Amino acid sequence: MRIDLHAHSNVSDGTENPADVMASAARAGLDVIALTDHDSTAGWDAASAAAVEHGVALVPGMEVSCRTEEGISVHLLSYLHDPKHPGLLEEITKAKDARHTRAERMVTLLAEDYPLTWDDVIHHVAPGATLGRPHIADALVAAGVVEDRSEAFASILTSRSRYFIQHYAPAPAIAVELVRAAGGVPVFAHPVASSRGRIVGERVYQEMIDAGLAGLEINHRDNPEEGRRFLRRLAGKHDLLVTGSSDYHGTGKPNLLGENLTEPDVLARIEELGSGTSVIRPF
Repeated sequence: MRIDLHAHSNVSDGTENPADVMASAARAGLDVIALTDHDSTAGWDAASAAAVEHGVALVPGMEVSCRTEEGISVHLLSYLHDPKHPGLLEEITKAKDARHTRAERMVTLLAEDYPLTWDDVIHHVAPGATLGRPHIADALVAAGVVEDRSEAFASILTSRSRYFIQHYAPAPAIAVELVRAAGGVPVFAHPVASSRGRIVGERVYQEMIDAGLAGLEINHRDNPEEGRRFLRRLAGKHDLLVTGSSDYHGTGKPNLLGENLTEPDVLARIEELGSGTSVIRPF
């Protein structure tokens, strides 16, 4: 069984709509795919209908934006949570609104040096989508400033750039608690992806574990091998689930569906732990 537990649609920063993500998963030979858009579950219904059409099981999920007190970005995957849980919904709505405000401020700064307007950015945002830096990157590509998203993030939109502005996000441990309260299964996404920016130390891991962290996304292209060894030791010590995934974004990133996979017994454990919603199976 081929299981990929991390993919994005244009509800956040992917380039395919939720139904097309399911179609792509079928073409890639996947049996199960998780839709984990940033701070949004708006793609679940369309993906669920497409799951039946394309014969691929759907794990309803979300990627929650978090930030430590030191300002380090942390992403938390939530599987099978209740999308209407008041506490979690309030927090992700707050974070989603903050992303929008941050994007407006970044575009204002960028417009001082590049041919970029707010309308240029909005053109690349699907209705109701969680707005983020990838949409600014797409506008910069369209303007001929950079060749692709990767170049934009490596230069103009890096967290070290003068154009970068942080946005509100809950502390990782708080996010873990909220996901658990919503009946979800919290898994730390690409924890040692140092190429993306600063990574957390062991204190944050322990805080998240104490709050109810269920697993670590270890098999991910952005986790270097040395970091994976550390994560495997941590998972063994604390009996954490080990997941693998592509972090697919359509044409928005080079990541390919199924390039990293999760074992069936891990998915079975996620289903045992999750109580907010269920895996959508086409059979």
